[in-house]
Amino acid sequence: MNTKSLPQKGRGAQSNLTNRYSKLNYDDKEFLEEEGAKIIQTKYIEVFPKTIVNPVKSADIPMDYSMNPYEGCEHGCSYCYARNTHPYWGYNAGLDFERVILVKKNAPELLRKTISKKTWKVSPIMLSGNTDCYQPIEKKLEISRQLLQILLEHKHPVGIITKNSLIQRDIDILQELAALNLVSAVISITTLNEELRRKMEPRTSTAQKRLETVEALTKAGIPVMVNIAPIIPGLNDTEIFNIAKAAAEHGALNINYTILRLPGEVEQVFTNWLEEAFPLRKDKVLHQVASIHGGSIQDQKTGRRMRGEGAFAESIRQQVQLARNKFSLNNKFPKMNCDIFDPKVNGQMSLF
Repeated sequence: MNTKSLPQKGRGAQSNLTNRYSKLNYDDKEFLEEEGAKIIQTKYIEVFPKTIVNPVKSADIPMDYSMNPYEGCEHGCSYCYARNTHPYWGYNAGLDFERVILVKKNAPELLRKTISKKTWKVSPIMLSGNTDCYQPIEKKLEISRQLLQILLEHKHPVGIITKNSLIQRDIDILQELAALNLVSAVISITTLNEELRRKMEPRTSTAQKRLETVEALTKAGIPVMVNIAPIIPGLNDTEIFNIAKAAAEHGALNINYTILRLPGEVEQVFTNWLEEAFPLRKDKVLHQVASIHGGSIQDQKTGRRMRGEGAFAESIRQQVQLARNKFSLNNKFPKMNCDIFDPKVNGQMSLF
């Protein structure tokens, strides 16, 4: 069955891709009903990693460590750079990425063991650096909540980035972390256009819910920033001022942004999505994305891959700065406290 010809409603990818790392490739038939129109429910598979905290080596990322309780993401964002990691697990970057979610239930145990080591050097950990730690299954499993509780117990700093309003569930823990200058939160908002959001990132929280989340976190004393990400030429690049205004009205300290990048197989996923969702804009969007990245959509150059270069990229940078100035969004996050970390809890090495 050729699933490319079947519109995948409620999904960002429009087909599965071949897994270049494995001879074991999963057929779409495994996930589709007989008629080929209805996708079987998302699968959740428990995996058992040996580590959960990973060093971040990229100069584009502001924190030294990241941890990801989930691999794959049901949000289904058509542009997600994390799609490229799914083939390492034996699945593909297309539909598999958003309907085969790998769950690390042992993440809390691994975190506690890691930060309790005598050799551990305290530095903020990013939750998550890859897939969203508040994607839908988190509501049931509460792995991210357990991780935050452990970080609070040990007084360890953490930065959170999400596009899901589920983070509001954990305001009780976040408020205690914030009181000790141990947390910051970034809420990603790609568009205020609900029609575009439903097509581009189908299983995420609405823009309004994300703005309400910014307000709820701010009222609870938790420092929060809005990330306009990614900015996509020809789709949402005209929304910078509107998003900034809404962010300011709901209490955000600042705004940041990234420009769309399409590394590896994400290019194919996003191109297929454009063909289905916005066929008349496809060539223009892809041409402008390439021009921002030195002529190559597959741009991996540090610095440029996140912000781009050239006239269009400079125009975006200037718009963001003008928006910061216009709406008083120039406040920085408070410096996180790394001096009160306690590798022990209640005077003894912790056991999970």
